[in-house]
Amino acid sequence: MASVKICGLTSAPAVDAAATADAIGFMFVAASPRALTPAEARPLVARARPPAVGVFADPDDTLIEAALAAGVAILQLHGRESPARVAEIRARFGRPVWKAAGVATAADIAALERSYPMADALLLDARAPAGSPLSGGHGARFDWAILRQARPRRPWILAGGLDPSNVASAIAETGARFVDVSSGVEDAPGAKSLAKIEAFLREARRG
Repeated sequence: MASVKICGLTSAPAVDAAATADAIGFMFVAASPRALTPAEARPLVARARPPAVGVFADPDDTLIEAALAAGVAILQLHGRESPARVAEIRARFGRPVWKAAGVATAADIAALERSYPMADALLLDARAPAGSPLSGGHGARFDWAILRQARPRRPWILAGGLDPSNVASAIAETGARFVDVSSGVEDAPGAKSLAKIEAFLREARRG
């Protein structure tokens, strides 16, 4: 059984469907079909039971401050933030920081762990397609077999290509204790399926 984050929520019904998740995510990335402003996220965060994760890509401090004022508790950095910038954000805002990155090889995972020791958790996603303006949320997966030889020694979260049909097998294969889903519980980009959210939560916690 793994902890679950349902990401990219944009509506009250979706927030309610994710009420038993361990974390929920709100996208503060303008190019995303799931993007919200901090003002739009505020009532959803207030409604939520699980901790709210703000997802950013190379944010400035003003955006982070606004998201924190809206009630975000955890900062997920999913851009090209340097180790120095991640350390700066962690020190300035004093909130847990998750560093996300696309991986394809065991060496990618080792490099991520080596470069970001200040991050509270590493989120392992599939690499974005060439030319994509977004670093995540594509519904693609990486080869989970690489985690047999490169499983991080620090807290990590499995993302990329997960959905209700494969999350249980992904957890069994990788040993993931935390999984993250966005597009895998949607009917269309940005349109969450309440039934798929409920199914994902059930399957991730099966056994």
